[in-house]
Amino acid sequence: MQRCDWANHDPLLREYHDTEWGVPLHDDRALFEFLCLEGAQAGLSWRTVLAKRDHYRRVFHRFEIARVAAMEDRELEALLIDPGIIRNRLKVWSTRDNAIATLDVIAEFGSLDRYLWSFVDNVPIQNRWHEAAEVPPSNALSERMSKALRKRGFRFVGSTICYSLLQATGMVNDHLVGCFRHPVCRERS
Repeated sequence: MQRCDWANHDPLLREYHDTEWGVPLHDDRALFEFLCLEGAQAGLSWRTVLAKRDHYRRVFHRFEIARVAAMEDRELEALLIDPGIIRNRLKVWSTRDNAIATLDVIAEFGSLDRYLWSFVDNVPIQNRWHEAAEVPPSNALSERMSKALRKRGFRFVGSTICYSLLQATGMVNDHLVGCFRHPVCRERS
């Protein structure tokens, strides 16, 4: 079975690739989780974040947006000594800031899903890359999304992070055409 190159040598990445990555996602809580975790990844590997994901879910209330938005400074401060997450003050605080911004988006657009998917006109982009080197780290779409999110108060949402979010949540199908998941994700769109 052929997979995208990045998922071939690590069981955790392989499981994530084979079951989640690139599948169109429309649940606000899950989209918020990916937004936060992609931001936590900044400067690190996705493998590092993925290994800590279950702990992130515990300490950030399973990414229930309103509960994260209501977290107090003392709760966030306590997380800075928790080895189960990435202990970067700016990243930890950005999770609450992003929850607050997400609530504003939901109030305006009805859902985070409706807002984020509007960047791709509610239809996943089906790329046809043959080699990993063809897949860009960012593009004009992710740059536009990044600027829009930052304008709304989101943090850790640079263009590369936004492109990773687009890929992870199936707004962009970047499985290589030879990967067994490419047609599966295309059919789920």
